[in-house]
Amino acid sequence: MSESVQAFTDGACKGNPGPGGWGVLLRWGAAEKELCGGERETTNNRMELMAVIVALESLQGPTRIEITTDSQYVKRGVGEWMSNWKRNGWRTANRQPVKNRDLWERLDAALGGHEVLWRWVRGHTGHPENERADRLANQGVPGSGGRNASGRP
Repeated sequence: MSESVQAFTDGACKGNPGPGGWGVLLRWGAAEKELCGGERETTNNRMELMAVIVALESLQGPTRIEITTDSQYVKRGVGEWMSNWKRNGWRTANRQPVKNRDLWERLDAALGGHEVLWRWVRGHTGHPENERADRLANQGVPGSGGRNASGRP
């Protein structure tokens, strides 16, 4: 297992659906990397998922990672719902197809090999790294005039 990484993730959407962005702040040791991107037509939940997926997919090999999100959807999806969805053929307890299944499956695959600790913070309450992830997510919204950054720790 490589060095421990911290990831702070957020999603943003201008309208729901509408143009949206995701932002990730990665920190390992004294180094940091900012990532952001977006889509022209999406939802806030898809952007929250994309932020976590990009954080995990940017890792080089099995890693111990602490992921901080302000998304109850992501937190509850990973911690409470996903194992049942998989067991039920990606259907909810009400037998309805899981929304955003493509991204949940991608997240499930991205989790493989990593030791993940999940943390939830309330959004927009002054948590410095969460606020940075929020700014990155807003920069990632197409048409926002922000920059898109990429890189791998």
